[in-house]
Amino acid sequence: MTLNRRGLLAAGLVAAATGGVSSASAGDAADYEAGLDAAFAETGPVALAGGVVTREGLVWSGVRGVRRIGGTDPATLDDRWHLGSNTKAMTAALYGRLVDQGRADWDAPLGNLFPGVRIDPAWDGTTIRDFMHHRAGVKDADALGMVFFLTARGDPRSLPQQRLAVVERMLGAAPTGTKGAFEYANANYMLVGAAIERITGQSWEQVVQAELFAPLGLTSGGFGAPKTDTAGGSNVWGHRGEGAARVAVDPADPGADNPPALGPAGTAHMSLDDYAKWLRLFLTDGGGWLKPETAAQLATPGAGEGMPYALGWIAPPQVPWAGGPVLTHDGSNTLWYATAVVAPARGVAFIALSNQGAGQAATTALMRKLVGRLNA
Repeated sequence: MTLNRRGLLAAGLVAAATGGVSSASAGDAADYEAGLDAAFAETGPVALAGGVVTREGLVWSGVRGVRRIGGTDPATLDDRWHLGSNTKAMTAALYGRLVDQGRADWDAPLGNLFPGVRIDPAWDGTTIRDFMHHRAGVKDADALGMVFFLTARGDPRSLPQQRLAVVERMLGAAPTGTKGAFEYANANYMLVGAAIERITGQSWEQVVQAELFAPLGLTSGGFGAPKTDTAGGSNVWGHRGEGAARVAVDPADPGADNPPALGPAGTAHMSLDDYAKWLRLFLTDGGGWLKPETAAQLATPGAGEGMPYALGWIAPPQVPWAGGPVLTHDGSNTLWYATAVVAPARGVAFIALSNQGAGQAATTALMRKLVGRLNA
């Protein structure tokens, strides 16, 4: 997915509704169901799921469609959905949790984070927050390129070793982008994941399981294309293509997700219910999992022109319908599509998920209807 599409979606959602907004309630369920029906009918995705979250938790969720194109097995609320780049907010928050534990520092020099790695002097003064804000001067075309995507799945090294190799290549030369200017790059979050691995001595996946999934009770959380549901049966599959050309992709196929080394930038999956638990943290000042000041740090955009990007979130600072800032992000590995919008001042968040890479139209349509219901 390109940056332009992310930016246009964020702008569209910001303008989706105006006027006074009250927190959602269970009494809105009929309206939300109607909105889901309408978005599904208008855009025709393979499957589409949505949810509304308040400070108390998930107050409504619904799903339409089938697990695989041409099949009759319906998608369910127990299915797990690939979150793509919405994983980035989890990686940033995980680093924040290490800060809360006294194990990490927002302003740690790169040499302290990566001892023994040769770092070009042009990186002097760059902090890990610069990478999280996509303002460090990293370009994916140079840091990763087609060679990474063609060879990473067959790389025999461990995932931490693969990520460290990307970091060594990035930091061993001067930035190829402009430091301080916004430029979205997955390699930024691979570096954050590698820093987490160096701090903890464990893989990013192990730390996510121990420090995020387990304490928050996200029992459906995992990595890569989700393969089975909790009953051991099938799950929604991702789809490539559009219209009549859509094809279901077996999650056992290596091409069903990006290379696992990309994990910190975008390989997490979970159920809608568990994703709602995650988003609730941003309605409750960290929910006790993070210190309130750390949760605020995650929601604060980096300084400078361009996209108001916080730590894993696009964060427009003042949105009329939201009564303040909004946190929003899209995620897609080209086979799935996920959209989240959080309005902390109003105590409400929205989820839209589709099991097709060309699902942006569906998640955007649903998101507009869910946000719009608040003013009905």
